[in-house]
Amino acid sequence: MMQQEITSSLFTRLRVILVETSRPGNVGSVARAMKTMGFGELVLVNPRVEGALHHEEAVAFASGAQDILAGARIVATMAEALDGINYAAAVSARLREFSPPVQMPRELATHLAAAADLRAALIFGNERFGLPNEIVERCNVLANIPANPEYSSLNLAQAAQVLLYECRMAGLAGQSAAASGIGFHGDAASQAQIEGMYTHLEEALVSIGFLDAHNPRKLMPRLKRLFARTGLETEEVNILRGIARQIMARGRDH
Repeated sequence: MMQQEITSSLFTRLRVILVETSRPGNVGSVARAMKTMGFGELVLVNPRVEGALHHEEAVAFASGAQDILAGARIVATMAEALDGINYAAAVSARLREFSPPVQMPRELATHLAAAADLRAALIFGNERFGLPNEIVERCNVLANIPANPEYSSLNLAQAAQVLLYECRMAGLAGQSAAASGIGFHGDAASQAQIEGMYTHLEEALVSIGFLDAHNPRKLMPRLKRLFARTGLETEEVNILRGIARQIMARGRDH
């Protein structure tokens, strides 16, 4: 019974975030994909069409998933969209120089199902432009669908369907590392906690002259990429912020 409770919880732990979606029909199609796979939490960040959730095209393409649209939220910023999230996956066909670690959909889904403490988000960008680098860099992983390299273009709803199918299969598989009770697992740090740590660390590096605030180059994106590979826990974030605090205090003393 305990294992069933843990694995089924993925269906309530996963949020789908659509960033600046242009077509209301795609919003409706994603809602349909979500409902068919058993997921229900949808958040839109600055959709390009006003009233996207109630648009006739969105309702038509939802095809019976109007309850997903009715329960969805529209927010103005990524910080609002990621509120309460401690594991974010950017979904993109385009790999980036300073992206977080890249995972295939099945690998990502298996990880999300196994870690019962993760409150996760799948983030999809605009149909034409995708996700900007600043959003990708703040995520824990970049999810890349291994499509035909000669024609890798997927419709937004198709990409969502692929990811959500893998998450459903992983959630139903019942393969949860947390169920074994082996090993210590702290609480995963939230995106807000991690962003606060990055800001604090950057201030500390500036204070000792290691980072030039006027010419930062690629230091912070590289550090974010490094920490994204670790799966930071709340206590680890607190330790790193404590180190940053001491660095800044020593800098003032000298």
